[in-house]
Amino acid sequence: MKLDLTPLKKALVSLSEAITSTQDTEFMAFLNASQRRTMRAGVIQNFEFTYELSWKMLRRQLKSEEGADHVTRLSRKDLYRLAAQKGLIDDPESWFIFHQGRNETSQTYDEKTANDIYRLVLDFLPVAEKHYKELVVR
Repeated sequence: MKLDLTPLKKALVSLSEAITSTQDTEFMAFLNASQRRTMRAGVIQNFEFTYELSWKMLRRQLKSEEGADHVTRLSRKDLYRLAAQKGLIDDPESWFIFHQGRNETSQTYDEKTANDIYRLVLDFLPVAEKHYKELVVR
């Protein structure tokens, strides 16, 4: 069964655009501190839904390949390990970290956490884009 990857593709484009905006030093210099925080928050929000779509598409693909009964019983970490074994992702450890970052955004939100998550998002985007490309060829 071929997955409809349209929502994930749109999320990746949105995240990429948000990151590009925040890395535009001329644009960001024009903004006041509150506006810069809002832009960073937008990147983090994009990360949240892009991460969610990424892992859910990953799970759907694995259910298709390995069977729903088997995949449904897996912990998130085991799901990422299986995905790496199947070549859907390169490094499950990275995905463990992304998952932890996603959890942190929903449990606490302070300046330090926001800065840490923003930096994590910069690492997440190319990994998620590679994951998307792997799903496309399946």
